[in-house]
Amino acid sequence: MSATDDLVERLQAIAGEDHVLTDTAATRPYRTGYRSGSGEVAAVVHPGTLVELWQCTRAAIEAGAVIVPQAANTGLTEGSTPKDSYDRTAVAINAMRIKGLQLLGDADQVIALPAATLFELTQTLAPHGREPHSVIGSTSLGATVVGGVCNNSGGALCRRGPAYTELAVYARVNGNGELELVNELGIDLGETPETILDRLERGDYRPEDIDWNAGKASDDGYPEIIRGADEPGAARFNNDPRLLHGVSGSAGKVMVFAVRMDTFEQESDVRTYYIGSNDTHQMAEFRARFLREASKLPITAEYLHRELFDVARRYGKDSFLIIKKLGTARLPKAFKLKNRIDAFFRRLPLLPAPITDHVLQRLSWLAPDPLPERVVEWRDRFEHHLILRVNGDMVEETEGFLQECFPDAWFRCTADEGERAMLHRFAAAGAGVRYLTIHHKEAEDILALDIALARNDRDWFEALPESITRDLVHRLYYGHFFCNVFHQDYVFRKGADVEAHKAKMLEILDERGAEYPAEHNVGHLYPAKPPLAAFYRRLDPTNSFNPGVGKLPRAPWYGEPTEA
Repeated sequence: MSATDDLVERLQAIAGEDHVLTDTAATRPYRTGYRSGSGEVAAVVHPGTLVELWQCTRAAIEAGAVIVPQAANTGLTEGSTPKDSYDRTAVAINAMRIKGLQLLGDADQVIALPAATLFELTQTLAPHGREPHSVIGSTSLGATVVGGVCNNSGGALCRRGPAYTELAVYARVNGNGELELVNELGIDLGETPETILDRLERGDYRPEDIDWNAGKASDDGYPEIIRGADEPGAARFNNDPRLLHGVSGSAGKVMVFAVRMDTFEQESDVRTYYIGSNDTHQMAEFRARFLREASKLPITAEYLHRELFDVARRYGKDSFLIIKKLGTARLPKAFKLKNRIDAFFRRLPLLPAPITDHVLQRLSWLAPDPLPERVVEWRDRFEHHLILRVNGDMVEETEGFLQECFPDAWFRCTADEGERAMLHRFAAAGAGVRYLTIHHKEAEDILALDIALARNDRDWFEALPESITRDLVHRLYYGHFFCNVFHQDYVFRKGADVEAHKAKMLEILDERGAEYPAEHNVGHLYPAKPPLAAFYRRLDPTNSFNPGVGKLPRAPWYGEPTEA
């Protein structure tokens, strides 16, 4: 029996044979990235408890195997899946069977186990008048709380900053090659790994076991940072040393069992403003002035360019209508059903894949335009669009700023207009990928960049050289405007050299002093800058977890000589 077979048998003994997948077809969903990327593993194991998760991790480390930690696999930069093949046996350990949320205090904080999703957390907190750090986007796609923390994921909320905590329980391989459990949760749970993890999963601790001063459970310094509109440096980005601590920013270089997070008071009495402009400097000055002078930060300030407005109007229409009709509560189940249908019909080579995208796209053409009349009017008048959401006590102040900066280019939305405007912005995020799916014969690929500009950069709207623009079918711009964080998706014509264009684009961003990625993390697509690379090496000196992430060496010990 080979060492790999021996490891598979050991994993089966721990998690059960039904929860260890080795067949190529069965493991494909776990080996293939949400947007791109794929690789090879000998097995995908689904432990059912935290103790089983510890035991599976220990078995793989003792066998000298590579471990790819995995949860919902919603990462956009290939960091959630294996990458190509490895020089050692590799296993993916998927923790999506281990659900659980435990509220602390008056729901002021929460402990999230590996499979707890942002959506589930939102539902759990709602009766308490609380909400998590992120409320749109990945919340509806099934992303986990733990996954967000591991990637310092961003989000649209101006006051909350990236997902961050200093309070967690995780396993790492130390400099002697030994697996150790680290309890930084701020809760006394015992001494041995099995005791700690069993008590944690059962919620077996008393109020007096909780240390309320153990560390930060959110990025509480972000409001001050974002207000520095005249300061150099980006407000938030994945290579920021300020946000690297324990599991925060760890990107699969440790195995995470739980995180402890702050929760936030639910926003109420929200007012939405729709703003148009044909002058990028006018918008930049409005942003800077509002951040400097307003008594409170807005809730969100979401940007949308006219070209993406049009693409989303056509290729995000079904997403808009599904959310509008079903509500976000049913969205995760709808996505699961979609994935099952696509997987079934992928076996039939004559049908376009994924089949549901093609069917939904055709059906959406039959539906009337769901956008409000005034929003469509603003599309015709203005190239740049901003959706600003504030609390009710900021109405007079906000409208004063708007009247001075955009005297005839804004309106206060009705509740229905505000909801539809934000749904359109949400649907825009996936419109480029849908366009590529439908027009794959005419388009080569989509390049998705998320960038963080310096806070004092007023020239936020890029000007690309003709050598790049001649190969573009669409430039799709959207972002978190007050954070100066932008998502820029480029659809290239068939035959274009996308990698060469990407290299040039990143070179241009470097010249501008931009940081990238801003919130999707480096994954296997971007090099980790020195602070992040050093952080990965400290967490995982033997390079046992997620080798190659951040384009670091893939060999044991990062290919460096060692006495161990």
